[in-house]
Amino acid sequence: MIDVLRILAAPLLWLAAFSAIYGLQGLGCAQGWDATAGGPSPLRVLLIGGWGLTILLQAALLWTLRTDRFGASAPFVRRVSVLGGWTGLVASLWSLLPVATTTLCAAEIV
Repeated sequence: MIDVLRILAAPLLWLAAFSAIYGLQGLGCAQGWDATAGGPSPLRVLLIGGWGLTILLQAALLWTLRTDRFGASAPFVRRVSVLGGWTGLVASLWSLLPVATTTLCAAEIV
């Protein structure tokens, strides 16, 4: 059972971060956290911070999987775990990038 958790750790971290960051974006837009007079909005700072934290967590998890700190029971499990770690890191970089680079909240369409 621990091997299954080891293999799925990085994709599950990506899933949790994806849900949390886009949920935070929706909440922040609904509450008007994106409106500021100057400088970056509090919502933008929170979202970029969440994205950065996700990248750091994914990189730490990948390092842990690569150094085999969990002691995989089979070489296959270790290889697949490291592949999953890379997948989680790339997915976090790519799928959460729009939070850092695009408009936060769309204008209301009438």
